[in-house]
Amino acid sequence: MKPTLRAAAIICLLASVAAGAQETRLPPVDEAAKDPSWAAFRNRLIDAVGKRDRKFVLGILDRNVRSGGEGGRGVVEFRKQWDLDSDASPLWRELPAALFLGGAYIKHDKGPSELCAPYVSVRWPQDVDAFAGGAIVAKEALVKTAPTAASETLATLSYDIVEVRDWEVADQSAASKQKWVKIRVRAGEGYVPEEQIRSPIEHTACFVKTANGWRMTGFAPGSGK
Repeated sequence: MKPTLRAAAIICLLASVAAGAQETRLPPVDEAAKDPSWAAFRNRLIDAVGKRDRKFVLGILDRNVRSGGEGGRGVVEFRKQWDLDSDASPLWRELPAALFLGGAYIKHDKGPSELCAPYVSVRWPQDVDAFAGGAIVAKEALVKTAPTAASETLATLSYDIVEVRDWEVADQSAASKQKWVKIRVRAGEGYVPEEQIRSPIEHTACFVKTANGWRMTGFAPGSGK
């Protein structure tokens, strides 16, 4: 095959793969929804995080809790990694965002199964690049032509996996605190609110159910994988 024809064939192949990816969906799951102990624990944890209750958070950590992508483990490391003694710690924002979405179980060859939230990293398709895409986590999310709610709607998505071009775009209005994510869909490039899309490599909170209650075993990038 001549170089020009070969290049054209590769471009066509990539285009077809991209088009197929836009038809892939990641439906929400909440595999522990029927477990009353999990519902009570999750609500208590969300309430504790809202109140910056460090004692409660530290009390539910597993002694080998994962806290970073570099293999950081243990309560001391977790406290350091997340700057837990500060009211500005990103944990107070990131953990509720993960817990508000449903969770999915991971079975291990050794040890108990872990419940990880959100479900995105756990259920992410193995044949889709986790570093290039994101999953819409809302029903009928409006894709806007510009990073502002006042712009025209380009498309409507429900739990679709999409290609991401930019994870952090400021609103066109300087007075608005809304952040947008630039994505690519069949109709072109558009924007969705950052809270309506999730990356599989974002922080994932994992837990195990023990005789003494639920314990957090990890809150690290893509820890559901």
